Amino acid sequence: MDTTIQELAAARGLELPGAELTHPFGPEWDVYKVRGKVFMLQTALGDAPMVTLKASPRDSEALRAGYPQITPGYHMNKRHWVTLQPGSGLDRQMVKDLVTESYLLVIEKNVPKAAWPVDPETFGHAAAG
Repeated sequence: MDTTIQELAAARGLELPGAELTHPFGPEWDVYKVRGKVFMLQTALGDAPMVTLKASPRDSEALRAGYPQITPGYHMNKRHWVTLQPGSGLDRQMVKDLVTESYLLVIEKNVPKAAWPVDPETFGHAAAG
């Protein structure tokens, strides 16, 4: 991947409707929110960059089993969050897809329907016609 995992995830996160970058835990933590709810966190442990995203428990388990660079969510609920670290098994599209899925899960589960910036069921799908 020619772009760092954090740069790629950040670019995707900020292009999602209603997303914002905040720093509630200090400048070393980039916290991405939609309607005030966290969908992505970024920091580094030493020189190791990491991206933490929400995932369904089933997806979280499958991702951790299938990719050594995906681990339980750092400082988060281990069933519902995963942490991505750089590695050859994660391609650009997968990182973008995982950011988008995290965003949609947070909207659907944590944001009142009247405040949804998009409909998680139809976001990203071409209109049938």
